[in-house]
Amino acid sequence: MNEHEGRVAFVTGGGSGIGRATAELLASEGAWVAVNDLDTSQAETVAESIKRAGGRSLAVAADVCDGAAISAAIGTTVSAFGRLDILVTSAGIQRYGTAEDTDEKVWDEVFAVNVKGVYLTARAALPHLRRSDAGSVVIVSSVQAQVSQHGVAAYAASKGAVSALARSMAIDEAQHGVRVNAVCPGSVDTPMLRWSASLFSDGSPEGIQRTVDEWGRNHPLGRVARPDEVAQVISFLASSRASFVTGEDIRVDGGLLAAIAVQARKTEP
Repeated sequence: MNEHEGRVAFVTGGGSGIGRATAELLASEGAWVAVNDLDTSQAETVAESIKRAGGRSLAVAADVCDGAAISAAIGTTVSAFGRLDILVTSAGIQRYGTAEDTDEKVWDEVFAVNVKGVYLTARAALPHLRRSDAGSVVIVSSVQAQVSQHGVAAYAASKGAVSALARSMAIDEAQHGVRVNAVCPGSVDTPMLRWSASLFSDGSPEGIQRTVDEWGRNHPLGRVARPDEVAQVISFLASSRASFVTGEDIRVDGGLLAAIAVQARKTEP
């Protein structure tokens, strides 16, 4: 199904995880895709993978925290492909700590990537998206924009911020015909999740897998998500099928937030 035929997408964090799955899916559905990542080799690997599969792609390495660099990357994309219709912001980092013990530099690092990076990328992309007949922005947030676990103060705060940013942008950009939504995944089997799992295990591949499996059992569906499952929702939000959807937080969490920890027990009279 080539529902994105003739459209151009720019995907940050496109070198791995949800970003890579999204870039590859959009390309398979007909979009021309600019793969952005801080890691040049990862961006090029994904772009080449898309080309081998018969798609059109461009690797545009740039730091989302650098306004001039990400603006240049957007400019390169528009120069190469002639337009911009879809922006997906998937670049993000995870750090652990409470409000008390998180170092100020760590806090600033998380907000620079997870929040400022979205703002800078959107600021550069919006003038082009407004010229599209169906511009769309999809921000990768997290269920931790709405709930939190212990010891993720900076990360949870940053995801709350980008979900709020998505709502604000949706209101501001509606007059220009640009829709803005956020997806809020639960645990997804990405390199970032496995890095996190390494901190809570013995660090061996087996230990990491056991931790990932344990986290998966916290979801009612009994497992963590695959990146492509989140990418499918992103593709839908970017498509004409979601033409009246804007300002939304869409959870992709395997039922995680639908459940409560307290289990009722039936007692015999």
